[in-house]
Amino acid sequence: MAAAAAQKLLAASTKIVGAGRNYISRAKDASNPVLKEPVLFLKPTSSFLHAGPTAGPIEVPEPLESLHHEVELAVVISRRARDVPEASAMDFVGGYALALDMSSNDLQSASKSAGLPWTLGKVQDTFTPISAVIPKSAINNPYDLELWLKVDDELRQKGLTSDMIFKIPFLISYISSIMTLMEGDVILTGTPPDGVGPVRVGQKIKAGITDLIDVEFDVQRRIRPFSS
Repeated sequence: MAAAAAQKLLAASTKIVGAGRNYISRAKDASNPVLKEPVLFLKPTSSFLHAGPTAGPIEVPEPLESLHHEVELAVVISRRARDVPEASAMDFVGGYALALDMSSNDLQSASKSAGLPWTLGKVQDTFTPISAVIPKSAINNPYDLELWLKVDDELRQKGLTSDMIFKIPFLISYISSIMTLMEGDVILTGTPPDGVGPVRVGQKIKAGITDLIDVEFDVQRRIRPFSS
């Protein structure tokens, strides 16, 4: 897919599908067992925050004091995909992007402890910052990439996509057996877990795929035009 066509894909997106805990942890104290099948969650496309010179900030809604950052390789789907065999799944990839999966651990923890869905901690506006689309042809091997993230120039996350547990063809096949993927839909393939942590109002996030792309976002308090 040509670069110009790849850039148009996100405008057609209908959903964001996240794959949780999809990386091997290199931390010695890691306690989570390796998953036997993907753990999926959904985010709305209204949570996109597109990178660029005119990009707005990542917004922290009241009364939250911080959000948690996760840097991820995003896969952008090129066409409708339903019940896709793993062997042909890469034919449905239109490109890649660098994405941040922002979440509120406070909201998620409160919901989980009450036995409720943790939607509120994931879906709010600006909670999915994302770069321009990188054409598929620009990345020969999506498992030979280094992801990194800094907060105020302090390196927080750095990891290799080779540590993915479920690879991209499997994810596309698995997800498309459950729900139809549409043109422009985004799969968040997981984050290197070591270094995931909080970012607060007034700080700045920089993240990238080494030698390919980088993004930068300010973190600000969400200003509402009215109070409830």
